[in-house]
Amino acid sequence: MRICNKNVRLQDFTIMYFTALAALMVILVASYQGPTNAIEVSDLQINPSGPLPPLPMPFRMHLDPRGEVQLAWNISYATQEVYMQLRVADIKHGVVLGMSDRGELTNADLAVLWDSGTNSFFGDAWSDSEGHVSLDSQQDYELLEAKHKPDGFYLLFKRPFSTCDPRDYLIEEGTVHFIYGFLEEPLASLEQLNLSLIHTGVQTVLMLRPDTLPPTLPPDVRMLDVLSPNVIIPNQETTYWCFIQKLPENMPKNHIVMYESVITPGNEAIVHHMEVFECSPDKGDVPEYSGSCDDKMKPNKLNFCRHVLAAWAMGAEAFYYPPDAGLPMGGPSSSRFLRLEVHYHNPLLISGHRDSSGIRLHYTPSLRRYDAGIIELGLVYTPVMAVPPKQSTFYLSGYCTSKCTETALPSGGIYIFASQLHTHLAGRGVRTVLVRAGKELEVVQEDKHFSTHYQTIRVLRKMTNVLPGDVLITKCTYNTEDRSKPTLGGFGIMDEMCVNYIHYYPRTKLELCKSHVDPGYLQKYFSFINRFHGNDQCVCGDVDVTEQYSQLQWDAFSGEVLDSLYNTAPISMHCNQSSARLFPGEWDKQPIPVVTSILDKPRYPCEGGGPPTSKPPTPQV
Repeated sequence: MRICNKNVRLQDFTIMYFTALAALMVILVASYQGPTNAIEVSDLQINPSGPLPPLPMPFRMHLDPRGEVQLAWNISYATQEVYMQLRVADIKHGVVLGMSDRGELTNADLAVLWDSGTNSFFGDAWSDSEGHVSLDSQQDYELLEAKHKPDGFYLLFKRPFSTCDPRDYLIEEGTVHFIYGFLEEPLASLEQLNLSLIHTGVQTVLMLRPDTLPPTLPPDVRMLDVLSPNVIIPNQETTYWCFIQKLPENMPKNHIVMYESVITPGNEAIVHHMEVFECSPDKGDVPEYSGSCDDKMKPNKLNFCRHVLAAWAMGAEAFYYPPDAGLPMGGPSSSRFLRLEVHYHNPLLISGHRDSSGIRLHYTPSLRRYDAGIIELGLVYTPVMAVPPKQSTFYLSGYCTSKCTETALPSGGIYIFASQLHTHLAGRGVRTVLVRAGKELEVVQEDKHFSTHYQTIRVLRKMTNVLPGDVLITKCTYNTEDRSKPTLGGFGIMDEMCVNYIHYYPRTKLELCKSHVDPGYLQKYFSFINRFHGNDQCVCGDVDVTEQYSQLQWDAFSGEVLDSLYNTAPISMHCNQSSARLFPGEWDKQPIPVVTSILDKPRYPCEGGGPPTSKPPTPQV
């Protein structure tokens, strides 16, 4: 009896052991199987939901400094979709491509290709606030093709602009911060992936572009190359290189009708952006110079070469002027000196590369009907405009008032066809709106994810007609959470600006239409805040504004009152002619325009205003 009982207990133990072993095997096998809502690459059937875009893709750029990862893309405004093609020169166990608010690895919208050691999978995923990756229960990236070619591994996929998924990034006009990463080891499960533990990088790009065909260039078009003179790129992460080039002697007036980048082969991933400026004709000859733009020993006259002729940033295509307009170059009223500025981004500290990159200007002696011009909108470069410290979001607005446009614009108005947004390091967003009869009429240009490291002239999808009496408001968003002192308006990189250089025709005498808060009302602010904090020894008016800002006790109340001041106090207008003189009239103590906002409605169904600040819980896969 005891033996029988013993045998029964042994049988039970044996059954339990093998049952547990079988269950463990099921779990292990399941963990190596692809998730149900990911695509197994080997089973991919080319059956897209819509027609494939024409290849090759019209837009492309390198994502990494070595040029081993390239993103190309096409846009369908009809279906509100972006087609993306990712090429990886040397792929191992997978690749990650994602978008986030400012290039963070956290809270990012991801497309991931990974392998488990036996099979390869592709899926829509997201990262949480710590960089852990999870597969999205709603798959919005549609894989169209995956194949090896002689120059690398290619992935072709598409995604809607707006997916109605709170985990997904909203693709809209303006800067997009792409993140990328490489998988060096197989993943049994995508949930094992943490972006902070792999090799990653960030690249900025203007994804949504106009879908119009470029105009035909005239038969007599000529070319002028403004190029770096065989510069040895410094082995440091960031370099701004300046070079002065002289126009031909007695060059008559011409029209620039197009310009494009010229990049030295091998430097495509290092040359980040470039600009060509015309020097002030009032300053006469400008000395020769080729060196760092930040060199304190550079000729002082370089500081007066600020009139933008051309601007290019990585990923930008050739810039064409409208068929009826061209930008004047040459002639008795212009300078014979140009300044080229090249931003080299060299995070790998590569040494020994020589560079002759620059911008090729296409111009014609056959003048078009209209001269194109540039007007500066936004805030005057002055310390009276300031951003308090420790601010997650702070807004400053600059006004081009109805009085200025009534004074300076012709009866038919002007047509804005492009613009270049500009802030310094604290800038996070820029928006210019057109106001007519007290109501917002249209957004001229907006970038909710603006980066001062990515500046280019952006062609508008639709021209904006500005009439006499209209108002243009340029609003900038700032973040100073990492600063303990106020950030003042000024020219230094740690100072701030809020500018939109609008490109328009026909050219007028108006060159600058900007504002700043009335200085007298600012003094009232200093006096009130000092008294509120018990400081009766206010030095208001006895020292300059910079010192007054530095002496303030900054807290939430000081910031809120300053914000209220900027939104209610009278302004001083700079309605300047091209000769840097004000138009006749009284421009101080002007009231802030009263505007009815009607443009903040969602442009897409279920638009949520951008990527979420946090992700929902991990879905059960």
